[in-house]
Amino acid sequence: MSEEQNSNLGLKPIIHLLEDNFFIPDYQRGYRWTHTQVVQLLNDVWDFAKNPPLQKQGEEKPFYCLQPIVVKNHNNKKEWEVIDGQQRLTTISLIIHYFNEMWIGKQKIKEPKISYETRPYSSEFISQLEIETEDFDFRSEIDLPLDLIKLKNIDEDTINIDYFHMVNAYKAIHFWVKRLGNRLDNNKFQSIFQNDTKVIWYEVEETENNNSIDIFTRLNIGKIPLTNSELIKALFLQKGNFSDKQANLKQIQIASEWDTIEKALQDDSFWLFLYNPNNPIKYDNRIEYIFDLMKKRQIDSEFYHTFNEFYEDFPKNKKPDIDKIWLGIKRFFLTFEEWYKEHILFHHIGYLIDCGISINVIKDASENKTKIEFKDYLKSQIKKQVNCNLDKDDIEYGDKRIKKILLLFNIQTILESQKSEMRFPFHKYKTEKWDIEHVRSQTDKKIDRNKRKAWVEDMLDYFFGTLDIPDIEKYIKSINYDKKKKDLENINKSLLELQQTEKIDEGKFENLFSLIQSYFKEDKQFKEKNDISNLALLDSATNRSYGNSFFPIKRKRIIENDSNGIFVPIATKNLFLKYYSKKVDDIMYWNESDANDYLDAIKTKLEVFLHK
Repeated sequence: MSEEQNSNLGLKPIIHLLEDNFFIPDYQRGYRWTHTQVVQLLNDVWDFAKNPPLQKQGEEKPFYCLQPIVVKNHNNKKEWEVIDGQQRLTTISLIIHYFNEMWIGKQKIKEPKISYETRPYSSEFISQLEIETEDFDFRSEIDLPLDLIKLKNIDEDTINIDYFHMVNAYKAIHFWVKRLGNRLDNNKFQSIFQNDTKVIWYEVEETENNNSIDIFTRLNIGKIPLTNSELIKALFLQKGNFSDKQANLKQIQIASEWDTIEKALQDDSFWLFLYNPNNPIKYDNRIEYIFDLMKKRQIDSEFYHTFNEFYEDFPKNKKPDIDKIWLGIKRFFLTFEEWYKEHILFHHIGYLIDCGISINVIKDASENKTKIEFKDYLKSQIKKQVNCNLDKDDIEYGDKRIKKILLLFNIQTILESQKSEMRFPFHKYKTEKWDIEHVRSQTDKKIDRNKRKAWVEDMLDYFFGTLDIPDIEKYIKSINYDKKKKDLENINKSLLELQQTEKIDEGKFENLFSLIQSYFKEDKQFKEKNDISNLALLDSATNRSYGNSFFPIKRKRIIENDSNGIFVPIATKNLFLKYYSKKVDDIMYWNESDANDYLDAIKTKLEVFLHK
């Protein structure tokens, strides 16, 4: 949202909403919550009531937080125009009304006063809802009888589709209560719902660039909720945080520095050094990740956990020390920026984060350590990740340590390179599909029937550099196939025949596969085919869909990718160029001596991290 300097932001318990008057403008859609949404809200509140977080000494009593209600003053009256949140507000009204109807013997609770511009009798309709009978099957949340609700004094001319959804929501509340039966402590639930369930109250002032309909459109077209970062920004930029003399200047300063941090994080090379794409929490505003880290948000934390934690930093009865709070955010971020810029820290921390180590764990460990101590700590943590002795341990395909070992091999290769400006591109590595694959193909692995055409076309592209049939035919005719090239002639003609065949004959394919396997000298069983000495980091495109390319095919694609500026891990490129091989008798084939030399190179490069 924009221009929020004059916004008021806070948390309100539901009981305080009952003192206010609300106006639902005509640009709002009607009430549409389903029974599932209503029951989910009730379940969440009841789960909180049963297992509330422990109240820490000196801290506010824990509460359950609902999503925001965004309002503005309506026509200078004591009435709030609801810009966003009317679905929740109407549901709250239905639940409060149900309390009053069903849990008799208590003083009636004041119900929210809501007026609907285009559905003016909706409030009266809610006040008339009444459960007439309990004689129905509670096993289903959907198939409840339509005559369950008893309505009085409802004019048929005022009936609209909203009534249908309100009735179903009311049925859902009743169903939920009856289903829990004696397990539901009515008094406890009512108290928690009224006093310990809060909404994020976001009060905005309309400006020329920030009117109600614009805000509503922003929040509801595409159903984009207010994010934690937007709410935190509004919290910081409230005019009441500053003295009148410095308010505008301070707001501009924080907004500018905020944008600078967000811009830095929009650089994928920085962002994906810090963040793993497999994180289930996604971020449109990347600065929110910094806030989540600061406030220790977990996967199962409630949606507005981070905002609520920041809200606690703002005292209620005096002006907050904005400079101190904001400086804490900047220092937190600048630590990551320092890591990113320092060559060794970038690589070792980036490696640990990719391995799944929490960045907060790393940051906590960095506190009160010298740079040398911190680097030693990182090395000790890396050693725990590889955790093996390559001379003794049986490290084979499928072992999770292999990917960590080969990634570290690539990183250490860069760190020990004379080209100190080289950096491992974590942003490319994390966004492309790099995995562990065999260097030399597996002799016992066959090509699936539905992938044989792709395999044939790959072979044609390797031998001829094209899939254009006339060009291939012309090329085959131009070759003088002597006795030494007899196998090549058979291969070329068979490939051309199968490529032009709609349904590939299994026998002919098997014969061709065996012929090419022999031609590439991969027909014999490789002694250590699943050992790390025959494994490398390969992307899915190079490895192909059929997953069993021959060494020369992979080599050709890696060279092409590298020459086209496509990221190839340096150790993978070195391997296929036989950089590690002490004896290069045939550049196009991968044999056991190549594998042994490759393994020796890994052990030498990672000596400091491997067990002896």
